[in-house]
Amino acid sequence: MKAFFLTIISTAILTVQVSAQNSGAARQQQPAMQSGEYIFTSMVDLKATPVKNQASTGTCWCFATTSFIESELLRTGKGEYDLSEMFIVRNNYLDKLKDNYLRQGKGNLGQGSLAHDFMIVFTREGIVPDEVYPGLNYGSPTHNHSELNAFINAVAAVPVQRKNESRQYHQIVDAILDVYLGKVPEKFTYKGVSYTPQSFAKSLGINPSDYVEITSFTHFPFYTRGIVEVPDNWRMEKFYNVPLDELIQIMDYSLTNGYTVAWDGDVSERGFSHARGVAVMSAPPAADNSAGTDRARFERPAAQGRQGEDAGTSDPAPEINVTQEIRQAGYENFSTTDDHLMHLTGIVKDQNGTKYYKTKNSWGTERNTFGGYLNMSENYVKAKTIFIMVHKNAIPPAIRTKLGI
Repeated sequence: MKAFFLTIISTAILTVQVSAQNSGAARQQQPAMQSGEYIFTSMVDLKATPVKNQASTGTCWCFATTSFIESELLRTGKGEYDLSEMFIVRNNYLDKLKDNYLRQGKGNLGQGSLAHDFMIVFTREGIVPDEVYPGLNYGSPTHNHSELNAFINAVAAVPVQRKNESRQYHQIVDAILDVYLGKVPEKFTYKGVSYTPQSFAKSLGINPSDYVEITSFTHFPFYTRGIVEVPDNWRMEKFYNVPLDELIQIMDYSLTNGYTVAWDGDVSERGFSHARGVAVMSAPPAADNSAGTDRARFERPAAQGRQGEDAGTSDPAPEINVTQEIRQAGYENFSTTDDHLMHLTGIVKDQNGTKYYKTKNSWGTERNTFGGYLNMSENYVKAKTIFIMVHKNAIPPAIRTKLGI
């Protein structure tokens, strides 16, 4: 995904910090959570691991999907794990370099990717705990891939020019990744047991083929699979396509049945404010979506006209009633792009009965007083979702039958 840098200035007006809770069922009697004039009541609150910080990287795709898998481990009774995002990121960089070479230098060498990239690397390479491979080998307490990505782009040009991936080229790439992220252990000991990355992944009991990506667009037929044309889909993977109302049905069915949801979408709207913990469709989609894509773009200080400042995020303002046509128009005029992946862990309602999705972000815990979470309204999700990833069993049976899953 696009890079999100640490330039946000938090204007914390929320009053109650919320973290991931333990219930997998709908809960009607949760304490109210306030965000300005919003008063949220929790309806569904699923287990999740602590919020982490992707910091100065564009690796939200990996943080969100890792969090999603960690919740799956909680759901299946495996316990709480802190898995290594950077193990997946490192191997994904290698895949991107190979893809770029075969595309004669026309590949996507940015830091972004999508949820399926996690699954592809996990299937082939396995995974390790974060304590085994934190990926911070450059004297920083937080992640920063700006220099690493610059070196990757520079070295990627050499084999393309020479029309050969030499042994020395591969050694240089490995050395760069070792310097910044650390050497990958062939074996490690975790809680007294010796593992390889592959055997550790097997011990988790996660079957990547159980997870599917689903979208809702009208430019290819419903109930088929098609390519979603976003730059970070560099592997050209296909997504199941359903009507918008069924996409929402899948999300609701998933959450109310104890399954969390990996979410990819646009966070550039004026109604999106991580600082205030709210995302709403209270204004028409922004026409200009071309300037900057780091976190500063999405969370400007108020003095600079922070997005969300005048867009109804201070109280429950009327929202646009998002239709399939509005959603498609946003995708085709590029006001809806795949800015960011996050993790949906619950459902809340405001004092007017409007539904929101409790959303775990990866921007740390100190950017708002929701402990790094925010609530995205159903209309915001209808308009701004690019795709979701869910377990196959989290799809309503009738829709699953239509999709042939």
